[in-house]
Amino acid sequence: MKTAFFLVLFELCVTMCFSNEKTGTPVRETQESFIPSLLLSNDTDEQYPHNTVSDPSREKSKPAFSMHNFTEMNTNFGFNLYRKIAMKHDNNIFFSPLSLSFVLSIFLLASKGETHNQIIQSLNLHLLNGKENQLPALCQQLRNNITKNQEFTLLQNSFSFIQKDFQINEAFHNLSKQYFDMEYLTVDFHNSTLATNIVNEHIKQKTGGRIPALFDAFDQQAKIILVNYFLFRGKWKQPFSMKFTEVETFYIDNYRSVQVPMMFKTERVASTFDKNLQCVVLKLPYKGSVHMLIVMPEEEADFMDLEDHLTIELVDSWLKNMETRKKDIYFPKFKLDQSYHVEELLQDMGIKDLFSYKADLGHLSNQRFMKISQVLQRAVIEVDERGTEAAAVSGSEILAYSLPPTVRVNRPFLFMIYEEILNTLLFMGRVINPTEL
Repeated sequence: MKTAFFLVLFELCVTMCFSNEKTGTPVRETQESFIPSLLLSNDTDEQYPHNTVSDPSREKSKPAFSMHNFTEMNTNFGFNLYRKIAMKHDNNIFFSPLSLSFVLSIFLLASKGETHNQIIQSLNLHLLNGKENQLPALCQQLRNNITKNQEFTLLQNSFSFIQKDFQINEAFHNLSKQYFDMEYLTVDFHNSTLATNIVNEHIKQKTGGRIPALFDAFDQQAKIILVNYFLFRGKWKQPFSMKFTEVETFYIDNYRSVQVPMMFKTERVASTFDKNLQCVVLKLPYKGSVHMLIVMPEEEADFMDLEDHLTIELVDSWLKNMETRKKDIYFPKFKLDQSYHVEELLQDMGIKDLFSYKADLGHLSNQRFMKISQVLQRAVIEVDERGTEAAAVSGSEILAYSLPPTVRVNRPFLFMIYEEILNTLLFMGRVINPTEL
């Protein structure tokens, strides 16, 4: 029987804290020239792929920073961060590279000097020869494009809680509202308990209760909390029928296994097999322009080797060499709820000064001795029959015709959720044990 409706959730929240010793009025006017390229150009009303944000006639000698540059940067950044997380533990992983790219774009607006340069270097923006300041405009353009699709829901929002007597520069205030639609609210962090309750309640309301609480407490010296979240609800293009879901064995490794609800459907899907990395790659479409890419190593394959070789070129080679055939698909239901303090990971990627009193956040405020105290991301995904809530290997041999007519995902696997039109990596993770969050 065909399912009549779908409720599917995909949740993400990223939060950053700034601390400072001085106080003042909430918004401060400044005469300083603030990221002139952002103030002089804004072509974000045009639709990709024709839009490049900048006017090519203005600086013909510099390469254009296009949406393709941005989505490629985001994907490689996501793969690098994934490897950093994977080195810390052997458990489930789930996070959003795109949300963290938005966060770092806000940091670019706020930072100057060496702090600014370290963010640019970590994102490989130095290769764009001065075009990196157009990243916020691309974030705006991307958000406007992918959040307007009528066949799936992708909500993005940014808001800030500011210590009621803390000064921020008017230019940063205006640009953050222009490019990130930032909402500003005041709070008294000196009353840490009350501030925590107010911030958590606002996050709960904004995410429709999907994330009921994020913070345990705040430092009384905190001056501003920035929050950026994505909420995704996607419906499978062809849902799994609940009547075919049965409990089956999922093999964590050679010694451990668990019993999981295994979904089943027969569908024409795109797939391929990577002979060098010994993995099955399966593309499951949602309604609209989003799909889930599932990568499952063979039983004797090296999972770590696959993770080490993840690049945008490798994923492109998988997608280009896929063949669409009718297959029986077995896929486990699972739910993940993952939280990460990613400041240490970002420091490992070269963003060091941002988290020390060397930080230069002169575009955020004229006050001195500011630093980022934490970058926290919480991501939740639930996958069921109805849908989803919430070093290159260019020489890899791809075999599009070698997969059997049945694909049974009953071993640890990687997954990525892509928006296809703009080729944007929204979320990624791995499932080692689908019975654990």
